[in-house]
Amino acid sequence: MTSALTYPEHGATQHGPLPAGYDHLRVEVPLGHGRAVLDRAGEAITTFRMHRAAGVRIRAGAATAEPGVPVETRLGIGPLALAAPCRVVWSTYDSDRIGFGYGTLDGHPERGEECFVAELRPDGSVWFTVTAFSVPVRWYARLAGPLVPVFQRAYARHLGRTLRRLAADPGTSTSRS
Repeated sequence: MTSALTYPEHGATQHGPLPAGYDHLRVEVPLGHGRAVLDRAGEAITTFRMHRAAGVRIRAGAATAEPGVPVETRLGIGPLALAAPCRVVWSTYDSDRIGFGYGTLDGHPERGEECFVAELRPDGSVWFTVTAFSVPVRWYARLAGPLVPVFQRAYARHLGRTLRRLAADPGTSTSRS
């Protein structure tokens, strides 16, 4: 049996506007230039490789992000690990935009939706964007209060730095000879 999403505004991170009554997050990180960067970034996002490379334990019901796929992320160690069950609500594999959005399921510390998208802009630059709307529902998330958005923003930036590394030209060396 599939559990229901815990919020009614399904897909709002894809089409907007973000719904009222939630905390909103939007973080953009430049990744590089060109279609190859977009393709590498899109692959890393939609196969959950970006999350794993960022140190998040992730269990997904499929190899790629497609609507309906259950996803559980875990941060932390052992009994202190924070589990966050979600389900992919939408995915896009357009010529200039690749990514997905997932929504919270029962047991998640927040209620809302988050998306991860790589986009090739008209100037040839490739950007990674995390967009989310959420409110805390678990006691510990509510107790953390104003620290939750700070953590979410730091986490989104960490994902962006990780994705920039994954999407870099594999022929480019970061060391100097």
